[in-house]
Amino acid sequence: MAIEIHWIRDDQTLAERCRAWRELPFVAVDTEFMRVDTFYPKAGLVQVGDGQQAYLIDPLAIRDWQPLGELLEDSTVVKVLHACSEDLEVLLRLTGKLPQPLFDTQLAGGYLNIGFSMGYSRLVQDVLGLELPKGETRSDWLQRPLSDTQVSYAAEDAVHLAELFEALRPRLSDDKYAWVLEDGAELVAQMRREVDPQTLYREVKLAWKLGPQQLAVLRELCAWREREARSRDVPRNRILKEHALWPMAKGQPDNLSALAKIEDMHPRTIRQDGETLLKLIKDAASQPPEQWPAVLAEPLPIEAAGLIKRLRAIGQAEGERLGIAPELMLRKKSLEALLKSGYPNGPYQLPESLRGWRRERMGQALLADLAGAGETP
Repeated sequence: MAIEIHWIRDDQTLAERCRAWRELPFVAVDTEFMRVDTFYPKAGLVQVGDGQQAYLIDPLAIRDWQPLGELLEDSTVVKVLHACSEDLEVLLRLTGKLPQPLFDTQLAGGYLNIGFSMGYSRLVQDVLGLELPKGETRSDWLQRPLSDTQVSYAAEDAVHLAELFEALRPRLSDDKYAWVLEDGAELVAQMRREVDPQTLYREVKLAWKLGPQQLAVLRELCAWREREARSRDVPRNRILKEHALWPMAKGQPDNLSALAKIEDMHPRTIRQDGETLLKLIKDAASQPPEQWPAVLAEPLPIEAAGLIKRLRAIGQAEGERLGIAPELMLRKKSLEALLKSGYPNGPYQLPESLRGWRRERMGQALLADLAGAGETP
């Protein structure tokens, strides 16, 4: 059956459709975008499916995104997306708003133990029995006019995403449905948290090996790189290669020749920003000691791998009882944060990242297991 496609290319039509969509129990939302040589994604298309038809919104023609933003924030309408982290970024850039409540069909597949982190085509095939044509995700979504193949691909996404929701929702218990929405709310919360450029140095590989004064330099390098990437709208590595950060902080070159010898230092960076980097390194290195960051904690030792495995088994056993993909149960970062709170002898504290139903169902079992491990001779 041919899909009925409606184009939305002006503000008035978008406002009218958003008013109508806000009367529905749910809408499916998808985006197509380009992100080849930019920091931020460039929206090429926004698709909305209402379970019957596909609506294609042209971001190159729309000026007033407020009605769509109001729809996204309307708590009476469930927004259905799939593997949506980048879609959220696109929607936030366009409207300044994020969807809530959010139902991610990839997460729902995991909660039903259909599979973990399933691609859209595979999930559609498994749940709806439909084989989708090869994707157009790598094509140019900023070109106009879009090709017939692109339009068909985008419209099918919107329609089948709505059908997925209608098929998955009845299979989820009320608890699991609430958990999918809870995880969706966490995805939105993560997107809303503005990353402070001054904290990015903590994520650099081997940063824990640096002393406080070197960390002060690393902090400023990472913050400068992030701010420049955002302001120039180019990828971070176009500003300064990631692998150059640590040796710059450790060696602190004081001339262009020394800077050029840094591994992974691109000649373009030397030409464009070399003097700026040298001044930044010099200024950061001369900060008074009271402004230096604290030394970072060392990674967990190899011996902790056994504990991680044991803790993960608690999540896997609970996942088997609940019929949930084991990978959705306890995330590695949460387990590592738990161990770091008291390794090796405790006492341990549940990390803030272990929240919601996972904390309620597994938190005490994790602490009890670690307490027992500490008592083992």
